[in-house]
Amino acid sequence: MSTNRARRAGPQARQARQARQAARARQAGPGRSRPPRPLPQGDTLFTPDATPTRASVEQSSATPLLWLHQLPAWLLPVLAVALLVTGLAVRGWAGAAALCGLAAVLGWLAAVSWPRLSGQGRLLRVVTVGLILAAAVIRGVHG
Repeated sequence: MSTNRARRAGPQARQARQARQAARARQAGPGRSRPPRPLPQGDTLFTPDATPTRASVEQSSATPLLWLHQLPAWLLPVLAVALLVTGLAVRGWAGAAALCGLAAVLGWLAAVSWPRLSGQGRLLRVVTVGLILAAAVIRGVHG
């Protein structure tokens, strides 16, 4: 009679499995249950021949961008929608603050990606951030 169940592992097999799990946990880092996502293709995170201001912005943004890259891919859009819904649903300055927070994050991401954007992409980002800030002012003033 055969079953689909795996046989019980003996003490040696159990120790080997535990050692593999411990090695994976060390590779993933402390407190992580999954290995880090690989970095995008390319040889650098920085714009070649950038102005000193641009280089400073990129240098300051490198660590937060890498941290955001390691988060689950669905998390940032969900947080953006949550800030937008909160900003539009809550009256007064609290809603305006949520919209300003969303505009700040989108503006920062637009500034970091600016050199790689086409003219149409730049215009879309400027209009989006401007509309969100206009909604924040209206929400704050008219509560």
